[in-house]
Amino acid sequence: MAITQPLQLLAPLSGVLLPLEQVPDPVFSSRVIGDGVCIDPTSQTLCAPLSGVVSNLQHSGHAVSITSEQGQQVLMHIGLDTVNLAGKGFTCLVHEGQQVAAGQALIEFDADYLALHARSLLTLMLVVSGEPVTALVDDRRLVEQGQSLLQLAPAALSAAEDAETEGEALFSKPLILGNPQGLHARPAALLAQAAKGFAANICLHRRTDSANAKSLVSIMALQTVQGDALQVSAVGADAEQAIQALVALLASGCGEQVAALPKAVSPAVSDAAPGAILRGVCASPGSAFGQVLQVVPQRLQIIEQAANPQQERQALARALRQAASALQQLRDDAPGEAQQNIFRAHQELLDDPSLLEQAESLIASGKSAAFAWNSAIEVTAELFQSLGSSLLAERAVDLADVGQRVLELILGVQEQALVLPEQAILVAEQLTPSQTANLDTTRVLGFVTVGGGATSHVAILARALGLPALCGLSPQVLSLADGTPVLLDADRGELHRDPDPQLLRQLDTQREQQRQRQHRDLAQAALPAVTIDGHHLEVTANIACLAEAEQAVSLGGDGVGLLRSEFLYQDRTQAPSPQEQAATYQAIAQALGPERNLVVRTLDVGGDKPLAYVPMDSEANPFLGLRGIRLCLARPELLREQFRAILASAGQARLHIMLPMVSQLAELRQARQLLEQEVQALGLAQSPKLGIMIEVPSAALLADRFAPEVDFFSIGTNDLTQYTLAMDRDHPRLASQADSFHPAVLRLIATTVRAAHAHGKWVGVCGALASETLAVPLLLGLGVDELSVSVPLIPAIKARVRELDLVQCQALAAHIVNLEDAAQVRECLHRQPLAAHSPVLEN
Repeated sequence: MAITQPLQLLAPLSGVLLPLEQVPDPVFSSRVIGDGVCIDPTSQTLCAPLSGVVSNLQHSGHAVSITSEQGQQVLMHIGLDTVNLAGKGFTCLVHEGQQVAAGQALIEFDADYLALHARSLLTLMLVVSGEPVTALVDDRRLVEQGQSLLQLAPAALSAAEDAETEGEALFSKPLILGNPQGLHARPAALLAQAAKGFAANICLHRRTDSANAKSLVSIMALQTVQGDALQVSAVGADAEQAIQALVALLASGCGEQVAALPKAVSPAVSDAAPGAILRGVCASPGSAFGQVLQVVPQRLQIIEQAANPQQERQALARALRQAASALQQLRDDAPGEAQQNIFRAHQELLDDPSLLEQAESLIASGKSAAFAWNSAIEVTAELFQSLGSSLLAERAVDLADVGQRVLELILGVQEQALVLPEQAILVAEQLTPSQTANLDTTRVLGFVTVGGGATSHVAILARALGLPALCGLSPQVLSLADGTPVLLDADRGELHRDPDPQLLRQLDTQREQQRQRQHRDLAQAALPAVTIDGHHLEVTANIACLAEAEQAVSLGGDGVGLLRSEFLYQDRTQAPSPQEQAATYQAIAQALGPERNLVVRTLDVGGDKPLAYVPMDSEANPFLGLRGIRLCLARPELLREQFRAILASAGQARLHIMLPMVSQLAELRQARQLLEQEVQALGLAQSPKLGIMIEVPSAALLADRFAPEVDFFSIGTNDLTQYTLAMDRDHPRLASQADSFHPAVLRLIATTVRAAHAHGKWVGVCGALASETLAVPLLLGLGVDELSVSVPLIPAIKARVRELDLVQCQALAAHIVNLEDAAQVRECLHRQPLAAHSPVLEN
């Protein structure tokens, strides 16, 4: 972009100014990345040298880029080889997408730590957008933070910027990135420099994200890591030569030493050996045998400039109306409320003021409607993905889905229809909710993806369609040829290529047995869950809407052990009114009746599950931040309002209130005080039962102190597992190890039960472990009083209880808690008589 007037850059920190040529790194000293200055720092806070937007912030915290309103891009790089420190010694004070002022603090760093562990403290400030640079201060002198250092002279538009490149895009085969630290500044600079040697427009693709291969900042913003599957695309006369050169450069490591890389692979040729097993995370349970069909995303050609802004506004408005109508049709056709809410949220994105303002601003500056809308979507999606929240990263997929729908309508392009073979197993980098909802289930038997998560909207739709699905697979799965026979065993998190026929016969037998058992369990759903020796176990439901409450009753549920109240708050632009909240709780309580428990969990949102209308600061580690009861106590009026709405259902069911993410007694006491004040204000005769979730180890270890002050405990095994084992349960590489059958988790459950029973209080389990039939004898043996499970699993869990003897379960549990790991626990449970196994992923 051309600069219309000179711009001065300030010193980002204090220190000694050195000639760039003296930097002991040829990529910096030769100005491959850009011209600028080097400072040997005497201060430890890096500040913005200009006003603009944080266009890239490396996860490791060692480098940050600022882009001005006029398009100038400045990179600051703290120390040499500091990418290898993996973030140690750095504290980021801003986030990507944030607007900053000149002089604002960006990153704090520990100079002593860097001096000991990095090659050098020398810090670079480089102009990477190519504008001519004039020094305002002589080299080899002391400078102060905020002092004017450089001036960017006006520059004319380059021929490359002024010309429009036409033609269809060519794509390379997928390539696995071998650089140990991904494409950080040094390799990214060499790649961008090589790309600039070609006239073609060139892009680098990682999953669903793309970058201008001629822009260092854009490449760094991809946040690539070793093992990523990359592709290069190019449009122009020398596109083929550009792709060949850049693929070769990437394969060589872009100037860095890399391990031997897999060759570029094509969807037509597979490197996976017959019988090979690829592992992922279960997104929807079940199994299927079929043939691979690779789903490749459609690339659209977008013209940037437009002559008539009014026509572009009309084109965007027309596309938005058509998209809203199509989403309404999907919503009408959705089989359940949870699925309908997904497309309702998509409709709300079409009216999002931030997206529309960004698009309008670009159209007013002469951009086309397609370019403006696509830019607004990409910027917002990148922001979602950069905030460290798995939930927001998944919502970026929803945003991209909506964006693609509108973009196709603006361009008048029909979505490419899949030509489906019989018994198709879809393989994709990522599927969108729209693609998933429209799958022909008479031909598609299941799907696997590299991206996505077990809690994503795609996973919810897969479960609603009854399709087995895996996510988080290695990019190697993209090399499987169309037509390859595969066995998708989502229950075990496995995809088998050319599976053994004997294995297929075993699975067919198991499926038939399972169908017969499900029919029998459903017929006996009304029978109580009583063991052979007469011990009764409550089996209740985890729900998030009225329809699920009604279904739970019809399937023999003893009540609701977990009402996720956040369903009232999420996927909307403003908070639900007190009247709407109260009416919802009353309707659910009435569906249950006065003889059944209704356990309402107070709002469980926070850094990892933000609400659009509740301001929350960005957090470096949202899972350890302001969430659950912490957030509600920080905003007591939010909790008071919810208490009042919940209390409106008192007397219509056996009402219980449950507090999430409690870690210390002070939180319980403060919440109880607020509840009692609302009870008195409403003139109620008595307070409902109040309990806490056991989700963090501190609560389990202090259960004997909590027990006298609560009416019950409910154990959330999902969070308890990830906090106990320090593993993200949705992490593609760790999910199989973040196993709630781990003896450490089981011991915390046992500790909680002992403490509760010593004070006459009951304990439930509402996490995913409760929905696994394999776990039922173990949880019975540990003394759990209630299992709150996924609604469809109520008959199966009740039937499993009726097969068991409590004394035998107690002996089994006493043995299991002394085993070493989850694998041993599972093996032990599989060996037990009647240990039927039907693993189910918690919704």
